[in-house]
This record gives sequence, structure tokens and C-alpha cells, in this order.
Amino acid sequence: METALAKTPQKRQVLFLALLLLLWEAGSETIRYSMPEETGSGSFVANLAKDLGLRVGELAPRGARIHYKGNKQLLQLDIKTGSLLLSEKLDREVLCGATDPCVLQFQLLLENPVQFFQADLQLTDINDHSPEFLEREMLLKIPESVQPGTVFPLKIAQDLDIGSNTVQNYTISPNSYFHVVTHNRGDGRKYPELVLDKALDREEQPELSLTLTALDGGAPPRSGTTTIRVEVVDINDNAPEFSQSLYEVQVPENSPLNSLVVRVSARDLDAGTYGTVAYTLFQGDEVTQPFVIDEITGDIRLKKALDFETTQYYNVEIAATDGGGLSGKCTVIIQVVDVNDNAPELTMSTLTSSTPENSPEIVVAVFSVSDPDSGDNGKMVCSIQNDLPFLLKPTFKNFYTLVTESPLDRETRSEYNITITVTDLGTPRLKTQHNITVLVSDVNDNAPAFTQTSYTLFVRENNSPALHIGSISATDRDAGANAQVTYALLPPQDPQLPLASLVSINADNGQLFALRALDYEALRVLEFGVGAADRGSPALSSQALVRVLVLDANDNSPFVLYPLQNGSAPCTELVPRAAEPGYLVSKVVAVDGDSGQNAWLSYQLLKATEPGLFSVWAHNGEVRTARLLSERDAAKHRLLVLVKDNGEPPLSASVTLHVLLVDGFSQPYLPLPEAAADATQADPLTVYLVIALASVSSLFLFSVLAFIAVRLCRRNRASWVGGCSVPKGHFPGHLVDVSGSGTLSQSYQYEVCLTEGSKSNEFKFLKPILPNLLPQSTGEEMEENATFRNSFGFN
Repeated sequence: METALAKTPQKRQVLFLALLLLLWEAGSETIRYSMPEETGSGSFVANLAKDLGLRVGELAPRGARIHYKGNKQLLQLDIKTGSLLLSEKLDREVLCGATDPCVLQFQLLLENPVQFFQADLQLTDINDHSPEFLEREMLLKIPESVQPGTVFPLKIAQDLDIGSNTVQNYTISPNSYFHVVTHNRGDGRKYPELVLDKALDREEQPELSLTLTALDGGAPPRSGTTTIRVEVVDINDNAPEFSQSLYEVQVPENSPLNSLVVRVSARDLDAGTYGTVAYTLFQGDEVTQPFVIDEITGDIRLKKALDFETTQYYNVEIAATDGGGLSGKCTVIIQVVDVNDNAPELTMSTLTSSTPENSPEIVVAVFSVSDPDSGDNGKMVCSIQNDLPFLLKPTFKNFYTLVTESPLDRETRSEYNITITVTDLGTPRLKTQHNITVLVSDVNDNAPAFTQTSYTLFVRENNSPALHIGSISATDRDAGANAQVTYALLPPQDPQLPLASLVSINADNGQLFALRALDYEALRVLEFGVGAADRGSPALSSQALVRVLVLDANDNSPFVLYPLQNGSAPCTELVPRAAEPGYLVSKVVAVDGDSGQNAWLSYQLLKATEPGLFSVWAHNGEVRTARLLSERDAAKHRLLVLVKDNGEPPLSASVTLHVLLVDGFSQPYLPLPEAAADATQADPLTVYLVIALASVSSLFLFSVLAFIAVRLCRRNRASWVGGCSVPKGHFPGHLVDVSGSGTLSQSYQYEVCLTEGSKSNEFKFLKPILPNLLPQSTGEEMEENATFRNSFGFN
């Protein structure tokens, strides 16, 4: 399973990039500085900006800072001067222990843009520690039979300094029996040996006390002392001897406590007490040594847990001492074997909490990884989830940057939870996960969108001012000010349309108001554009079409076109007495400025001189005779016709018709019945006077009609037809539809004239001279119009 994981494409890519980064780092130059330890806090180390060729002024804008493993603040950078200063007093022995040289590696990190520089600071040792013996007294039991020149090993002194500042020489207090010789060990340390100058005599002096002094190489040198107590014993001429002088063993760092490390063995050729061997750790450093030895069996066991990352090997010296005080020595080298017991560590250097959308290649985070293990146990790979628009890029050594792979879209996803997984290549594999949250900040990239592309609103005419007629709505997918929508009316396409005085819109909620009363007869449909804009920068907007349909109200009374009611001389209809029942006497023509049922007109005879003689058709206004005429019927008749619409409440108008019954159309008038008898007996002079009076009256009436016709023709000379003029000035500009009731269409005006030489009135219907603003009439309406015209006998 681990093999499959190691071969995933993403891991191979990260390892390949890391390898390229290591090769690049190997060719890069590292700046090195040196400073003695124990230098005070705030001390100047170097001008880092000058050494790296950077301008001091660019350190602060680029976010320069010093990075040291574990985020320890040992050094600080003055971004104003570019100077590298100590944050605290540095102790070489604490930081590096016995490691020589003591080099502190740190990096200069520039965040914008991301750039790294490697630097080393070497701490040089000063002589700040004196040699110390772990034991205040050493006991030597020397048989008196020992020959001069015999060498006795002594325990070394410890000095935490290194180099020339550590122990360089051992001396002993003046005496006549011994002197000290200093030797070098393989690891560079020096150890003392006590050499017997002359034979001991227990009877003469059974015990000696000597002072051993250790001197280091400092200037001035430091020293430490211990006491050597020598006991002279009886003869024991064989010292213990180990089977091998050097033991080498490897121990895993995760070995359990009390586990056997190695067993050493020594033997003594003597017998009895002098041949009994006891094993001891020669140094006796139980504080630092994690081992213990069984003095009888020579088993070396583990008493404290091992840590490869702290100490990788141990040199243990074992002494075997017999009952007579003679001893032998061997060395055990214990190498600690690393196991994968440390999970990788992730240190976040820079983290951007909010990332703007629509921006590519944005650095979200900068972090470093580390693993104190060695070999494959310390090699690491980093990864994130595969379904995220982010990439991990290795930059410098174990530093990585988390960048956006493509522009983000806040409206699709506003927050990302990213898990950074760091896995080592040890067995078993250990991993560390670090979770970060990236918020996507909004950019004004969405225009407001209306809920509808067009809105249709209805308002009844004669409305009250500031009436709320409807609302429009638009939404914006952005956030904050980018999603706050304001509404406004767009300039109308017709510059003559006073849109601003007709309607208004609430900029905050899109409510529309009619500013004044609307008139259906003047304005039936109002179309205008409405814009919605957000408050982003730059602002985005969209448009929608609003159609306001004005609904008709019954606010126009019927208007009579014929007969004219303009205050001139009344028009008299001539009817022959021989007319049959149903004879068309005249037709009342009326229109209504409203529409629909408000313009459906009905006619009724309201009052007549002689009831029952004439009738009015309710649907078309035709006045016809109801029966045969007789000689007894009056010659003059006055008819009052009521025209009423179908509105709620209904409105009406009345018109008066004058009808004259004649025996023939050639007679100018018909005498009254009471004068008929006198006329038969009148003399010729009376007849002549009556004829003259009738001629003058006819001439006056003709002159009045001609005057009216001339006045009307001046208004519209283009409307002359057959010597008759259309009296346009008497009609309203907006009429109503023609229906089965015989009313006239709003899109038509009619010409009414009297033909010359006719004793009765005739009507002539002209072609439409106004555009039709309403839907075309149906076929049924056209047939009814034809019936209406034919009823008058016109084509």
C-alpha cells in the first residue's frame, strides 16, 4: 500500500520539484558570518541588506523577515537599516553542544514577491567553562608488588568547551611515587594515566592522597581538581582481562527499557578473592549515560529511552575489577539506529485569510516543513485535496507556497477548507495535517438581473396623483455594496414624451408611481425603460422594459355627430306623406371617446310631438316611420332622441330632430292645416307674398350654411368632397370602435353634408384619416359597418 502511495503522480511531481530545488540550492551561494558566543543581546552581526545586494528601502514593502527553524527568534532584522542583530545572548554549548563547528542556519524571507536567501552564523567558542571531574575522589588499590612503570588509568575531566578551550593537560601534586601522563583519545579528548615511579611499601605507607588537576587551553587557562586516594594492598599479580578490547553494537532508538544491549566478559587468572571480577561503568556518569551494567554478569541494559535525534552514538568504558583491586578495561561503542518516530512538522510563515475572486496565481500561504529523522524517515512529500483550485509549489529548500490554480468565483463557492498533508517516506509512514480556511472576497463581476425582461402594469385612468401602480425587482449575485441595487428611469426614446412628469420610481425598492392622473383617451400605452445599477466600482447595470396599460373609465358622454347641435339653424328632415311604414327618416350618428362597453351606445326616443308615429332603432340610431302617414298628422314634428352608453354609471346625450311632412319634395313647405282652407280662397297677391317670403328664408338659410362651410374648409382644404366640407372642428380627436350598435370607430372621422338639389339630408362616409391605434375589427364588425352604411343608401 505504501508503494502505491509513493508512486502517485502528485507525489512524484512534488519530489521532482524538490530535487530540482535542491540542485538549485547546491549551486546557490550562502552568506556566512562568524561571531563569538556570549555576545550581548542587540549586538550588530552584519548589514544583511548590503551583503545581499538589496536596497534598504525595499525591505519593508517586500515584508522582509528572518526565519529560523522552530520559529525561534535568535536573530532580528532592522528593516530600516538592513542590519542583522542578536535577539538574545547565544550560548554555543546550549545550541550546539559538542558539535563543532557550531553553525546556525537561517533564511531571509521576502514575501512580496516571494524570495529566499540562505545565510549561516558560526558561533566560535570562548573559554567560559572550567574542567570538572564527575567524582570528587578516586580510589586506587595498588598491590605493593606492582613494579615501577606500571600505569593506572584515571577518569577524565569534563569541559563543555571545545578545541583549545577544552582539557589539554593533567598534573598531579608533587610526590615521590607517581607522575601523570596525558594521552589523546580517538575522539580528540585527552585522558590521564598515573605512572608508578617506585615500588610501594604497604608497611612503610599504606595509603597516599594525591591531587589531580585538569587544565584547559584557554587564556588564562581554567582548571578543575579531584583527589586520588591510593590504598596499598597485598600482592595480586593478575589483573582481569576482557575477551575483546572493543565492542560495537547497534541499538534501535525505540528499544524498550531494561532491554539487553550487549554482554561483556572478562576473566582473572587469580584464584579466590583475587580472581572474582566485578563489572562497572568506568566513567560512572549515571546522569548522562542511559545504560546500566550488571556487576556480576556484565550485561549492559537500557535504563533510559534513546533518542537518535539527540545522540546518535555512545562510547561506554567498562572496567572489570578483581578482589585484589586489579582491573581491566574495554570500550563499548553503541550506535543508536534511527526509527521513524517523528512526524513531519509544518510551520506556517504567511497565511492570507481572504483572496479576491477573478485573480489568477494568488499566493495564499507560505510554509516550511521539517522532520528530525534521517534517511527516508526524514524525506517528506506535501499534498492537498485534488478537487480544489489550488496548487502546492516547492520554492526554497523545504519551503512551499500555496497558490490559486485558476481564478476563483465567489458566487460559486465563497469558502475553501484546505487540508495540507505532510507525509514522510519512513516505515511506517507518519503524516501531519494542517487545516486552513481561505475566504473568497467579492469582486463586482455580476450585473443586477431583473426577475422579468419586461413588466406589464395596469392603471385605471383618472387615477389619483402619486398612485402606486406596481413594482419591479432585480437581484445581484455579488455581496455587500456590489449587491446593493438602485433603480432609475431610462431616458425615453421619444424625446417629446414627458416621462419624468408621468411616472417615478423608488430608487431603493423599485416601486413605480403615477405622478398625475392619466387619460385613456390621450394616452393608452406608456412604454419606458428602467435601469438597475449596483454600487460596485465600477458599477454594473441592466435594463428592463415596462409597459403601463391605461384602463378606460366611463368619463366621456356620447357625442352626437348628426344632426349637428352647434347652435345654428335646426336641420329639418323632409318626409313625404306617402312614405311607407319603416321609411328611413334620418339617422342619429353619435360616438363615445371611451372604449369597450363604455362606448357601446344605445338609442331611444325620449319625446315626440306625436307618439307612435316615429320609432328609433336602439342599436343604430335610425329614425323610421312606425305607421302610414295621414292627412290628419301634423306637418311639423319635434323628436327628442336619447343616446346612452353602457358604462357604469351610464352617461348620455340628447339630440332634437325636426321633421316636416310634405306632399312632395318640390314643395318648400307644407301649410298648416288651419291655413289650408284659406289658401284655397286666397287671392293671387297673397300667394305671391308667401312665395317671396319662402324664397328669402331659403336664401338666408343657404347663406348661413355656405358661411359655415367656408369656415370649415379653411381649416382643412384637403377635405373638400363634391362641394361639401367635413366639419372637423366639432368632433373630438378620439372616438370609439364601431360595434353592432352602429357607433363609430375611434380611428374614423365622418363627413356629413347636404347634397345640392335634395329635399332630404344624405350622409357620406369618408375613408379613415387617423391611424388605427386599436386592434382591427373582426369580420363581424366589418359586416355590421357595411349594414350601417347601406341602411342609409350609400356605398
